Amino acid sequence: MKKLKRFFIIFIFLCLYIYISAISYVKVVSNDLQESIFRLHVIANSDSIEDQNLKLKVRDNIIKYMNSLCSNTKSKSEAIQIAKEHSEEFYDIAKRTVEENGYTYDVKLNFGNYNFPTKKYGDIIFPSGNYDALKIELGNANGQNWWCVMFPPLCFVDISSGIVPDESKDTLKNSNVKLKFKLIEMFQNVKIKTAKK
Repeated sequence: MKKLKRFFIIFIFLCLYIYISAISYVKVVSNDLQESIFRLHVIANSDSIEDQNLKLKVRDNIIKYMNSLCSNTKSKSEAIQIAKEHSEEFYDIAKRTVEENGYTYDVKLNFGNYNFPTKKYGDIIFPSGNYDALKIELGNANGQNWWCVMFPPLCFVDISSGIVPDESKDTLKNSNVKLKFKLIEMFQNVKIKTAKK
């Protein structure tokens, strides 16, 4: 009986150790992901249908231009540098799109490190945290936002099917991001289920 009790106590401590170690690892991995990703963030003037449609038109034109600039970039720092060097062009594209659609909204364009909640992009989950991003605000910027990953270049993927193609995920393999997403998603699901109980 004593041996069984001792075994049970050791087993409990082992489980706790594994759980704490896993959570710590996931936290480190999340920080690593945040350091590896550059995002595009477009915020609409309001949630009206017209403003949301305008947001998507701005998005399309910005992505088209970004694709022409750096779809073959090899690093996050290179993508950010190229985007900053062409920030005036990005602003002009967004402003022109707004005006061509009959609006007079101001456009604000900023590079920074912004907080994002946990987001699903196709079949990939990006953990919450602070990410470097190019933020474009239209008018009052009180509407729903749209975002994508500029580096690695997932903005150029149609995710309407809900699945990011394997060839696009392969662009993440240099930093083992694909594996990290799965680990983070698994432990986030465990935490969610535990909280519900």
